[in-house]
Amino acid sequence: MARRRLRLRKPRGTGEHIAATVVALAAVTLLFQMVLAAQSAVVRGWPFLLVLAAGGLIYGLWRLLRSARARRARSDLLARLRIMLADIDAMNDREFEIALRDLLIRDGWSARRVGGGGDQAADVIGDHPQRGRIVVQAKHTRVGGKVGSSVMYAVKGTAGPVHKADHAVVVTNGAFTRDAMAWGDRHGVHWVDREKLQRWAGRGAALHELLKVSARSRPNRFRRAA
Repeated sequence: MARRRLRLRKPRGTGEHIAATVVALAAVTLLFQMVLAAQSAVVRGWPFLLVLAAGGLIYGLWRLLRSARARRARSDLLARLRIMLADIDAMNDREFEIALRDLLIRDGWSARRVGGGGDQAADVIGDHPQRGRIVVQAKHTRVGGKVGSSVMYAVKGTAGPVHKADHAVVVTNGAFTRDAMAWGDRHGVHWVDREKLQRWAGRGAALHELLKVSARSRPNRFRRAA
């Protein structure tokens, strides 16, 4: 059997109107008393609230200072970062990419690792306020291994159109074929072989100095040509 919905009906007659008025006044009085009680509680408890607010403020400032100190300590550590070739040779691909990211950060780039499946020929991307954006393709290989021209083609094809880069560089702990170096030089794809990597990672030379990347005053040739 269907339930009947309860509906409030309007008061009828003088007696019901008076009763409804009394109930409404009682509800307003109760609400007013609750407001007064809350105000009184706030007045009596303001020292506690003040201490609580001050404690929250102090904790927030402490967190900010701790975070700032941690960032400063990491920046100081990265500024002194040196990685020997023997350590690089012992890395896996992911560790090599992270190392290149940290080296870029050391040199003043805001860098992030993006390598992985579908990275479209970019393992690390760095941004610099004066030098623009750089795309790094990492090629970790056995000692004596060589990187061929096909890697340079892939980097050239995606660095500008896909990653909006101003500069592109392929970095290896091995070497490059003669054709790869010549093609990269002609088409604006920088290369860092084992000897340059030793100067960059082990001796502290800045990457932009090794590659002769100056502060940009106009749109970069690499991005326009890509």
